[in-house]
Amino acid sequence: MKCIVCHSQSIEPKDIMEEIHSGNDIIYVKLNIPVCSSCGERYYDRKTMKHLEEVQKTVFNGTSNLSEIGKVLVYKD
Repeated sequence: MKCIVCHSQSIEPKDIMEEIHSGNDIIYVKLNIPVCSSCGERYYDRKTMKHLEEVQKTVFNGTSNLSEIGKVLVYKD
């Protein structure tokens, strides 16, 4: 497979964390997808996209099982 962005041949499966935004919250979803080693372009198949859509649906419906791993705080002057 050749990268559509940089035309490199170095596309390999890699563990990534995809972000889903819900208001001020960010939900990380762990995926293993093909990624170009040269430019970082990610390639999603239909199964992966369907999985992300299902995760997003459960997050927005409030039926997902989420665990908090930290907090992001904003300092205001």
